[in-house]
Amino acid sequence: MKSKTDYRLYAKGLRKKLDMQRLSACMVEKIQKASYYVKAKNVMLFYPLSDEINLLDLLSDVDKNFYFPKVSGKELLACPYSTQMKKSDLNIMEPCTDPVDPEILDLVIVPALMADCKKYRLGYGGGFYDRFLPCCKNAFKLVVIPKELFVNELPHEEFDVPLDEVIYM
Repeated sequence: MKSKTDYRLYAKGLRKKLDMQRLSACMVEKIQKASYYVKAKNVMLFYPLSDEINLLDLLSDVDKNFYFPKVSGKELLACPYSTQMKKSDLNIMEPCTDPVDPEILDLVIVPALMADCKKYRLGYGGGFYDRFLPCCKNAFKLVVIPKELFVNELPHEEFDVPLDEVIYM
């Protein structure tokens, strides 16, 4: 089996060749129709990196409260969305708001390089979401991924947290 590093390199290379703008629009439509999204009031998104699925069009749904991740040391915090965002030390856009209790979240959409049939995701290697997701006791946990990056099985360790659903297209 390939290592996580091998899969990360493969995924980053492949993403550059995909039509992420078209995929992002399709993913937004699919999410908006899903029952877990319709029912959710407090939704955590992620600010996309280049060549990553972009779900920011969901912000136009005025009946939702949106939150974004902010890194503090080795911890991931859920912070209310604000039009004032700043680039973090990890080169990711983060809100300039104070964190909330992650137990208020109804839906957490998690970034990933790849995902597998067992609902494990391959992240960027910091473990931030694997430490954060257990704190989101009431949230439905979702990853969206291009179908080319959905595989039968990824390597995972005991601390890796499986999600509730993987959407791929």
